[in-house]
Amino acid sequence: MLVVTRYRVPPADAVPFRDRARRALEVLATKPGWLGGHVGRAADDPELWVVSSEWRNVGSYRRALSSYEAKLEAVPLLSLAIDEPTAFEIIATVHSSGASVRASDADEVGLGQAAAPTVPTDFDAASAETRASAGSDRGDHE
Repeated sequence: MLVVTRYRVPPADAVPFRDRARRALEVLATKPGWLGGHVGRAADDPELWVVSSEWRNVGSYRRALSSYEAKLEAVPLLSLAIDEPTAFEIIATVHSSGASVRASDADEVGLGQAAAPTVPTDFDAASAETRASAGSDRGDHE
């Protein structure tokens, strides 16, 4: 079973959302039937996020959500999702043949660079703020 939830997240909330989504997946990953999960953001729309998880069956997913930890960490996040169907039956799976699944220009073109020469993200700003505050804590001055 594949669970896909999408979210609209303002740029100012991107870092806390990413951390909250990761924590929700970490909690769910401890439950029986968990097969894997991802947090992602649309390359062409940085306010559109996805949290996906894969489960052995629908029962595993439902039991995982009923756990105390999931009610604290995952369910509140899931309640913020865009209102649309989220549970999908997996019809076909194709595994990698061992060949690279990366784009042929992945080493030259980064995420967001295909749309513009430079596309700064909220993660860039958060990293800069973290570095700046760490430097001021040590007494460094630029």
